Amino acid sequence: MIDPRQAHDVAHAIATAALGRDPGPMTVADSLSHHVYLGADVVVKVIEADRHSRLDREIALAPHLPAGITAPLLDSGRYELESREVRYACYARAPGATPGMDMPGVDEVTARLLAAEAVQRLHALHRWTPAAPARQTLAETLDHGGFVSRAALFAEVESLAALNRDGIIPRRVLDGLAAIAEGAPAQASVAVPVHADCHWGNWLARDRSVTALLDFEWARFGEPMDDWFFLVRFTGPHMEAVLDVVADATGTSPATLRRECEVREASYLAADLRVSLQRPDIPAQTVAENVRDLEELVLDSPWWRHAP
Repeated sequence: MIDPRQAHDVAHAIATAALGRDPGPMTVADSLSHHVYLGADVVVKVIEADRHSRLDREIALAPHLPAGITAPLLDSGRYELESREVRYACYARAPGATPGMDMPGVDEVTARLLAAEAVQRLHALHRWTPAAPARQTLAETLDHGGFVSRAALFAEVESLAALNRDGIIPRRVLDGLAAIAEGAPAQASVAVPVHADCHWGNWLARDRSVTALLDFEWARFGEPMDDWFFLVRFTGPHMEAVLDVVADATGTSPATLRRECEVREASYLAADLRVSLQRPDIPAQTVAENVRDLEELVLDSPWWRHAP
């Protein structure tokens, strides 16, 4: 892996070339998949050339996305180091700060206001008619781990049962997951562009207003519910309030929204657990956390806890 100090120097050089001047101090930002550096008016994402290709997907889509929905792409490409090559994307820094996963410190009024604006941004994305290059990118096969079909979710249940040799997954969890699959739609639609990762760590906001949606690495063709799930689920204590906002803004009944979101969460968590069980290098603690997340969904029913 690239040394963090080296990554910082690379990011600074990339930003200097893109801006035509010194970008000033650049600080590291939290990221699970990239080296990300922030300047006063620039953001640089760097990743080793032999790592996953999701940054290429984001770069391919950036010039075609609806105006004003995300930060402008200034430059992208490859950068040669002495012993390796990295890929990068350099963006103008959008104003504001992220509300953060589960919206820590955000009050309910602000959560509702941000959710209402986020829905409108996503409506613009869902109504977007992509040009041919973007359409090709969005249509590429992507193992996103989300809901595909009732049959696929049942297949995940069967895979987990087969991998459950040590009995780490309680039988009632597998039965409950099968019950969720039973109520799932027969097939997911792939009719509109979706972001497919629009949790609140990927939004920017300022003065109770949304300013940008970031990180289009998982964008694909899907259905609006694929985005409503992320918008509602990762709001911490404001989940019910944001669910009401999304239901009202989209004309979806709360019961339908709960059911469709539960199916999507079940698909993601089942896929995560399956992958963990299939890989011997995954720490036992990670597997235990995956099981606990699935138990919470199936046994505690968070989507229905406050349903009328």
